[in-house]
Amino acid sequence: MEKLIEEYSQDYALLREAVDGLSEEELRFQPAPDKWSIHQIVIHVTDDEILSTHRLRKVLAEEEPLLLSFDQEAWTANLGYERLDREQHLLLFQMLRASMKPLLENLTPGQLERVGKYPDGVRYTFKELLELRVQHVRAHLAQIERVKQALREDKV
Repeated sequence: MEKLIEEYSQDYALLREAVDGLSEEELRFQPAPDKWSIHQIVIHVTDDEILSTHRLRKVLAEEEPLLLSFDQEAWTANLGYERLDREQHLLLFQMLRASMKPLLENLTPGQLERVGKYPDGVRYTFKELLELRVQHVRAHLAQIERVKQALREDKV
């Protein structure tokens, strides 16, 4: 569990590292009309973190709470991601992760096994939800690298 918490704690630094030094043009480059820019990815990761932090806390606090998802494409299309402040979102991500640290440092074995369920009946333990958080950010870090590669190829 220590390794998982350490990985979870590293995600802000990894996100920050992935965007540091990029120009605004590079951050807003879209590899295709239906593909997200790095800017949009950062906003999405933070939006997802808001909801995921809520889910994690619900599972710790409530008995088998209902967990809800969101339509990420609708959020990207309808919340004006291009107008949102990337730096604010990075700092919000950092604060959300920091707000979970005291809870994670004091988890009991029983808390790791607490369950939340989605409307379709799928159930996740707290530990599984935490693992999904790390996987989600790592998947988007890989996506950021693919956008950087597409940008390099586009400049050739």
